[in-house]
Amino acid sequence: MCGRYAAVTPPQAMEALFQTLGSLPNFPGRFNIAPTQTAPVVRWNAQAGERRLDMLRWGLVPSWAEDLSGGAKMINARSESVAEKPTFRQAFARRRCLVPVTAFYEWRMENGAKQAYAIAPANTETAAFAGLWEGWRDPASGEWVRTYTILTTAANDTIGHIHHRMPVILTPEHWPAWLGETGAETPALLDLLRPYPANQTRFWAVGARVGNVRNDDANLLAPQTARCLL
Repeated sequence: MCGRYAAVTPPQAMEALFQTLGSLPNFPGRFNIAPTQTAPVVRWNAQAGERRLDMLRWGLVPSWAEDLSGGAKMINARSESVAEKPTFRQAFARRRCLVPVTAFYEWRMENGAKQAYAIAPANTETAAFAGLWEGWRDPASGEWVRTYTILTTAANDTIGHIHHRMPVILTPEHWPAWLGETGAETPALLDLLRPYPANQTRFWAVGARVGNVRNDDANLLAPQTARCLL
């Protein structure tokens, strides 16, 4: 799974990279994004014919949910079942998105304690997770809340010893199909949901402070000495 990640690229740079239009969110960059928090998401606005960069709440809440409480458990969607699972299948068919990311975090037990690792593509400073989004309307206030989830797949050989799953990272040539700008049938979309190439993935040990959601600073990505050699 992916339960914590960093996105430190300024909105203006995200706009240039993802070629979005419209107003930009006030986003100073985050080093420790956690479930139920808001973060930048790229979506395709079919009516306007353009990509938009918006702030959405992490943890997908289906339109038919009674409240937002279940979103904390829906931060990830397994790519192997996303097209069939009732919680995700409509979003997979109609509401796909990209989630800008600098690195994500995973933990593993080493010498009786959890060691945190940062993981990132080796060939780009800003990558894009494959995501889904939904709109949920509060029955009491009538307010709309937009939420998202991150798709996961089997980990590649570079990081499989840290965790057996990893987020799906899409390269730029696949962004139009995933966003819905160009037509793509379900088999073609599912074929995109594969592990990122092992030879293009890097990882490094980081400090324990990343485990506390209240910590959010550049030092969280600073390399540390792991408790054991990998």
